[in-house]
Amino acid sequence: MGSIRVGNGCGFWGDSVDAPVRLAEADRLDYLTLEYLAELTMSILALQKQKNPEAGFATDFLDVLRRLCPILKDQPNLKIITNAGGMNPLACAKQARQILDEAGLGNRTLAVVTGDDLMPDLDRLSASGHDLAHLDSGAAVASIRNRLVSANAYLGAQPIVQALKQGTSIVITGRVADASLTVAPAVHEFGWDWNDWDRLSAATVAGHLIECGAQVTGGLWCNVGDGTILANVGYPIAEIEANGRVTITKPDETGGAVNRETVSEQLLYEVGDPAAYLTPDVTADFSSVRLEEVGPDRVAITGAKGNPATDSYKVSMAYRDGFTASGTLVIAGPNAQAKAWGCGELVWRRLAQARFMYERAYSEIIGGRAGEDQTALAYVEAPAVVLRLSARDERKSAIERFTRELAPLVTSGPPGVTGYTSGRPAVREVLAYWPALIDKRAVTPYVQMIG
Repeated sequence: MGSIRVGNGCGFWGDSVDAPVRLAEADRLDYLTLEYLAELTMSILALQKQKNPEAGFATDFLDVLRRLCPILKDQPNLKIITNAGGMNPLACAKQARQILDEAGLGNRTLAVVTGDDLMPDLDRLSASGHDLAHLDSGAAVASIRNRLVSANAYLGAQPIVQALKQGTSIVITGRVADASLTVAPAVHEFGWDWNDWDRLSAATVAGHLIECGAQVTGGLWCNVGDGTILANVGYPIAEIEANGRVTITKPDETGGAVNRETVSEQLLYEVGDPAAYLTPDVTADFSSVRLEEVGPDRVAITGAKGNPATDSYKVSMAYRDGFTASGTLVIAGPNAQAKAWGCGELVWRRLAQARFMYERAYSEIIGGRAGEDQTALAYVEAPAVVLRLSARDERKSAIERFTRELAPLVTSGPPGVTGYTSGRPAVREVLAYWPALIDKRAVTPYVQMIG
């Protein structure tokens, strides 16, 4: 193939469930990617799997797949690559297989990529010298070992390519680097070598640009205006050529915008060193690329340079780190902001009188001035503000006690307290992030065909 069209219909778990369907309907794609995972998402999925062995994946994908089935019948060459498998790609794949079979798509093959989940082998890995030290602090993982709930390596494109070589139509993975979802089809279709660093870098740029969905097609654009029409925003398409040239576009007659600004903003999103963007597949040099508007809503990217990938995978781990809760009240009437600050002080004083002190406690006013200083000449008193109180502590009992202290202000606080009808705030477990590295030789990706 001289070029392929890869569209991404999802930027995170919680993104529009209509976008993948509209994207696949609007344009003939070769590949549809769906990117669901983030560090927080993996933590949530890990807790879900602990409660239910059949859970732990992005369930939105199953709803999307049902709606995509008629399109898959109409477009037999369309392939789907997604990391919706999260912490349990096999369970996700089994349900996906059932959906395909019930829709009369039993001929569509499905593959699962696993091997990213390090939790079952964590003690063995530690014993063999893989200390998984914290990337920032250097602390040993042993300090939080008994509180760990997940540990996943960011796999690259190679196992996805292995699945595609076996003729699969749908690939479901666990934790794979976001851009690798796009790198894989380019390597597979064009037969690129795994040390063709410049072309791998070009595909990584393409993957990075479309991985967050509509962020590259006008979402969060600094110059967004009424003419951008985000109500019908088009999700991105990367046209990748065999020589490494990439063009970012979106379906015709959709809202949003694709221009040098929208592409530049996304190019630098979540990037530490633009000259050394580290992925499992390549060290991409984003500073080398050139952007050119080559037509309406079409930006060409050329000149990508790359360097060899590192010999390690990034590892994302999550561990239990206490409990938290946040609650809000509306404070209305004269001197609303001053009364709101006073209400916050009442809560913390009453908790202190009950001998509850917190590791972290925070008060904020939404809709008023930042801080308590109301002396600025331009200050205008708001008729009502929202008081938001938050607490965090390793003791669940302390957070539960905090949640019981907001409602009493309705009758034991100043006049104008309302907004309490939603009940007490929910107590949530805090999952903290632990980044680390692991030698690639210690991790073995697996590809399994389902049906």
